[in-house]
Amino acid sequence: MTATTPTIALAITGASGAQYGLRLLEQLLAADCRVYLMVSKPAQVVFGLELDLDIPSRTADMQRWFTERYGAKEGQLSVFSSEQWTAPIASGSNAADAMVVCPCTAATAAAVAQGLSRSLIERAADVMLKERRQLLIVLRETPLSTIHLENLLRLSNAGATIMPATPGFYNKPQSVDELIDFMVARIMDHLGIANRLSPRWGQSGD
Repeated sequence: MTATTPTIALAITGASGAQYGLRLLEQLLAADCRVYLMVSKPAQVVFGLELDLDIPSRTADMQRWFTERYGAKEGQLSVFSSEQWTAPIASGSNAADAMVVCPCTAATAAAVAQGLSRSLIERAADVMLKERRQLLIVLRETPLSTIHLENLLRLSNAGATIMPATPGFYNKPQSVDELIDFMVARIMDHLGIANRLSPRWGQSGD
């Protein structure tokens, strides 16, 4: 990591699509980003249901587990619990360069839209908005009610970028992994992090 290495806060909530969050984490670490990771308790349940992964519940054990799984460098990955209010990202004086909630539940989007800050995930997102820093909301929900749409509009008006988990099919994906990479590539693009995860429109996959 260098002085210009971006610090990205990544929140994984309990929406379906845990694969998106894990693949994004993997790619951020591979790109030499510093990552502040938050995993909600419902997300840990989804890891087991969707991926048969038994994620440790203790924060220190979780950090060790993710560090070993993705080969993070010393000091590159920090995992914070939902009530760790002393975490850097809980204050605008030490906010991350950008934050991604991936996948994001409709409930989390609603809480952030209302500025509730009941958990570190919600507080960190609130910090990004008040400090006018980049916040990406990767919503995984369908169909969307009027309440959902109004919350998303409120977030957009506050400066967040709404990126529903809706992968494209023009590249003729042959696997679920390719669909996941399509979305992760778009997220990385918005973060300004170079990647070659998915072919660009009008380009071949070579």
